Formats: sequence, C-alpha cells, structure tokens
Amino acid sequence: MSESMIPLTIAVLTISDTRDLNTDRSGAMLGERLELAGHRLAERRIVIDDIYRIRAAVSEWIADPDIQVILTTGGTGFTGRDSTPEAVSVLLDKRIEGFGEQFRQLSFLDVGSSTIQSRCLGGLANDTVIFCLPGSSGACRTAWDGLLAEQLDSRHKPCNFANLVIPGRGQHG
Repeated sequence: MSESMIPLTIAVLTISDTRDLNTDRSGAMLGERLELAGHRLAERRIVIDDIYRIRAAVSEWIADPDIQVILTTGGTGFTGRDSTPEAVSVLLDKRIEGFGEQFRQLSFLDVGSSTIQSRCLGGLANDTVIFCLPGSSGACRTAWDGLLAEQLDSRHKPCNFANLVIPGRGQHG
C-alpha cells in the first residue's frame, strides 16, 4: 500500500512596492501550485519592501501553530529596497544552506550568470519552514518545480522538510 501525502498549511507573502492581489503573478502561481500539490493555502498577503513590515508578517505566521510553511516572493535582489533576506534571516533558528545554492544551480539553466544576484534563502523558525524566493514568476516556478514540490511532500525519500513540521513525524517519517 502506498503512503498518502500529508497536506501542509502554507502561507504566501509577496514583497512588492508595486503589486496588489490582482497583479501579483508570483504569489498567485505559488498559491495555485501548492493547492494543486494537495496542500492548503492558509493566507496570501502583500507587504511593501520594508524590513519591519516583512519581519512583522513573517513573525506573525511563525507564531501561528497552524502554519507549517511560509513562502515569500520578492525582495531578494540587490536593489536599494530589496530587504527580504535581512528581514527574515534574523528570525531563523536554523538556515537551510543548500537551498540557495541548489536554487541558483537550477536557475542558472534559465537565466545564466544573472542567478548570482539572487539572495534567496531557506530556514526553520519555531517548527515553521521558510523559503524566501525571488519575485519573478519564472524564479518561483523554478523553485517550486525543482525543489519545493518534492521537499514539501511527506512521501519524498530519503528525507524532506514536510516531515520536520508534521508533529510526531521526525525527519525520516
């Protein structure tokens, strides 16, 4: 008998000074993909690229025991207002060092050396897994399809991040 996937509750935060819920393609795409994968969308929100507003929204979700995963999109580049890594990194209990490295390796196939400007990151805070993705829908698609879909699936072996946030599962479920 095959093991069934355990759905996770995931919140999506878009960091943008110009987008709203109607024009936010990246956040919408992540919400659609996670639901198609069998997960639950807890909330989708947009905040401006301000370190304290980002930190407040992410902190609220980290403190919510019902939210197991937070996906952010936007604010990971090098422009003056890009501050997602600075906002989120101080909230992390542990960093997932390989996430950014693996994302850039996958992204290189699409955008070449421009991928080195991505400061995406992943980590764990209060039993919540957090992934900070670039703002482009292409980059979010690369991250979801190439990394997150498997790593947030409790059936993926030999290990996955889903089993870290499912109570009583442990890393190897």
